[in-house]
Amino acid sequence: MTDERDSSHASRRRFLATTAGALGLAAGGPVGARVGPLAAAEPSRASDRATVRDWLWIFTCVAGADNEGWGLPGPSRMTPAEGAFYLGVPNLMLIRWKEKPAIPFDPYAISFRPLRRVVWSLVGSGGKTEADARRHVLDVAARFPNTAGFIMDDFFQRDGSGQLSVDQLKALRDQLVIAGRRRDLHVVLYTHQLGLPVAESLAYCDKITLWTWRSEDLEQLEANFSRLEKLAPDHGKLLGCYMWDFGNRAPMPVARMEKQCELGLRWLEEGRIEGIVFLANTVADLDLEAVEWTRQWIAAVGERKLGGRPD
Repeated sequence: MTDERDSSHASRRRFLATTAGALGLAAGGPVGARVGPLAAAEPSRASDRATVRDWLWIFTCVAGADNEGWGLPGPSRMTPAEGAFYLGVPNLMLIRWKEKPAIPFDPYAISFRPLRRVVWSLVGSGGKTEADARRHVLDVAARFPNTAGFIMDDFFQRDGSGQLSVDQLKALRDQLVIAGRRRDLHVVLYTHQLGLPVAESLAYCDKITLWTWRSEDLEQLEANFSRLEKLAPDHGKLLGCYMWDFGNRAPMPVARMEKQCELGLRWLEEGRIEGIVFLANTVADLDLEAVEWTRQWIAAVGERKLGGRPD
């Protein structure tokens, strides 16, 4: 006679395996055959198995970070890992906000083990950065191999200077070869900063994540992306997509959400960008129309093949 608990556990294992497979995740580490156990790796653009989902990310903060001051219809409680699961994306960026999460970051890093790639902030929300936190996050990368890189959020100031000096960036780059593997340095750049003298700082970054702060400015997204390509032709680029119009403290219109997603998909297929990043877990559990549209869009396009794109 089969023990009911054994049967229940077996059913749960089957459910978890099925769910992980649907998301392109693997229990205990980033996914399966395409990526070795517990090793962050960018999928090959030329692989005939590469899909749109492989290049999709969620930009996250601690649960509830945006509950006040942004006009949201209610409080959010969704954690970063839950946000990735809810949207169905295998890659995550965690941004530190008001010294949260507190050091050590290990409880978060453990919850991210099923994800393919994780990027941690060296400069957090509002441009905040601390030497102790930077040292700690470099240590996290050495102990959690699905750490693919680091990001500097709200990095550029109004005069185009960075939250870290050029000399500090030079020193930082020397620390990004960890456990024998180089990790990428990402930086956030807003479309309204494209005219600032940012080139000297960008020279020490590997990838740029481009964001449009006010939704009405998405009308110029194609022109602004072309400006970025001229400004930084050799950098990897990711398109940042807000699911709430933070600049206007208002819902993101679905038509504008669709515009940025469809442009991102086209640029991904053309090899002009290396990823699409959705912001954020802090609005994903509020039953927002733009969030639900995005989730359905990811489900519809996620398994589309991207094989054969040029490197």
